[in-house]
Amino acid sequence: VDVVEEIGPPIAYLALREGTPVYDRDGDRVGVVEHVVADVALDIFHGLIVHTLPLPGHHLFAAADQVSELHERGVLLSVGRGDLHEPREPSTAPGPVDGPAENPLQAGLRRAWDWLSRKL
Repeated sequence: VDVVEEIGPPIAYLALREGTPVYDRDGDRVGVVEHVVADVALDIFHGLIVHTLPLPGHHLFAAADQVSELHERGVLLSVGRGDLHEPREPSTAPGPVDGPAENPLQAGLRRAWDWLSRKL
């Protein structure tokens, strides 16, 4: 049976629930959705915080460009587990005032860190 058949119809990131299984590009289960990282007001999906298996596991960040498909009962990644990154505390080093703005990945990682920091 194809994994896509088992995980149901496609959905939007807004409908994705905590605990939804996450599969890598080979169809191996990586973990479950811990949190959707998004700016809902701007309708920007940054990625997912994945709680890895086996539990207690740890957290990995899957950037939006690493997420291939969102389904009712599963998420398919376009990469392998080893390509995911641990959310890290953003740099607090002062930068130039006129410096470049965050790119989408940096913004997503900052949001992931902010979310994890509040939860601890």
